[in-house]
Amino acid sequence: MRSFEGVAEGRTTSVYQDAIRLLLLISEAAEPLPDPLPAGAPEEAVAVLRSQVLLQKLDFWLRNPDYLADELITRFEAEGEERDLELARQILETDEPEVRSYQMLRYLFGAYEPLDEALSVLRTPGLIIRRRHGAPGHTAQHDYYLTAAGRDAARQIMESVPEMTYYVERTRLVADLAGGRRGSELRDIQYLQPEYADAEIGTLIAGIADRTRTRLRELLIAREEGGTQ
Repeated sequence: MRSFEGVAEGRTTSVYQDAIRLLLLISEAAEPLPDPLPAGAPEEAVAVLRSQVLLQKLDFWLRNPDYLADELITRFEAEGEERDLELARQILETDEPEVRSYQMLRYLFGAYEPLDEALSVLRTPGLIIRRRHGAPGHTAQHDYYLTAAGRDAARQIMESVPEMTYYVERTRLVADLAGGRRGSELRDIQYLQPEYADAEIGTLIAGIADRTRTRLRELLIAREEGGTQ
C-alpha cells in the first residue's frame, strides 16, 4: 500500500470509533423533522440526513483535517470571516493533519468508505434508522434517520466523554461548513482538489497538508504586507 504525505501508512479506525464518529456527524448535520412527521419517516425519528453521498463527503472532511482547513481558507477568502482563518491556523499550525487523518478510498463518485458495519452498531440499539429508496435491486438513495434515542446518546457523548471533545468540535465545524448543501455539491467542491480528482479508483486519496500550509502562509504574508502599506 502506498504511504502519503504526513499520514501513517494503512492507518484505520475501529468499527466502534467509526460508529461514534458517524453518530456525532449525523446528529450535527441532520435536518430536524417537522411535527407531524412527513410520510415515510419512522415514528421514532427526530431528524434526517439524506443520502449516502452526503454522509461520505461530510465524513471525508472530518477524517481529513488538511482538506477541511483548505476549505475554511476558501470560505475566508470568499466571505472574510476571521473565525474561518483562525480555525484553519489552529489545524495547520499543529500536527492535527498528521495525527488525526484517516484517509478514504477514491471511488466512482469520490471519497468512499464502507459504512455498513459501523451503521449496524448504531441501528441495532435504534439510534439510527436507515431507509432505502429506489427500485427493487437498485437503491437510488439512503436516508439516515436520527431517533430520539440517538439524539440522547449523542448528547450524552458530547457532555460526558471528554475524550470525544475533538470529534464533537469537528463535527460541528464540518456541518457548519457544509451549510445544508447536498452531497453532490460537496463532492463537486472536493473534486476541485487535484489530489482528490486524480487519485486512481480504489486507491487512498493523498493528503494536502504541505500545500495547504503553504497556501495559509502566503495568505498571512500577503495580509501582513497589505496592512503595512
